[in-house]
Amino acid sequence: MSKYPDLLSPNPPRQRTARRQVSGVLSLFQAQQVQQFKEAFQLIDHDKDGWVTESDLKDIFASLGISPTKKMLDDLLTARPGGTGSRPSPQEDTERGINFTMFLTMMSERLFEFDTETELREAFECFDEGDTGSVKVDEMRKWMSEVGERMDQHEIDKFLKSSFSDRQGNFNYREWIKVLSVNDEGDVGPS
Repeated sequence: MSKYPDLLSPNPPRQRTARRQVSGVLSLFQAQQVQQFKEAFQLIDHDKDGWVTESDLKDIFASLGISPTKKMLDDLLTARPGGTGSRPSPQEDTERGINFTMFLTMMSERLFEFDTETELREAFECFDEGDTGSVKVDEMRKWMSEVGERMDQHEIDKFLKSSFSDRQGNFNYREWIKVLSVNDEGDVGPS
């Protein structure tokens, strides 16, 4: 089984209809995914000039209630493709920014680093002290409502009241991850 879904593999499945070949980073994604990334980019690009700059980053952080440090902004802007990875000189400071192609390249790099199956298994194993392949539903309910990206009770109920929860109050995460992986592999068709 591939570490990445086919749609993110370096050699995505070929479409049967003749299409214009898209080169570079755009070929890694389906049109719907590119559109979603474009919408995300446009949300960050407050001044709508096609470049995410320090000013845009300050605006987006302010809207989230975060006061970024100069170092944080510098780190984000120098992590871009073609960035030096070091603090820019005063003349480079005015030329810093990330365009959509750079943004898409950064997103593809992050997606290739992320192994969903391994990440999920490791997360659940933190709660599975006996290495049984399942965790207590009550414990999961507590963590899902109180820690990290909190879910509301309706979302938690919907998630935990599935065929993966047994009558003893255990959630079989190993089986859930297997099914999730199989479903991800099956979602490769054109959109």
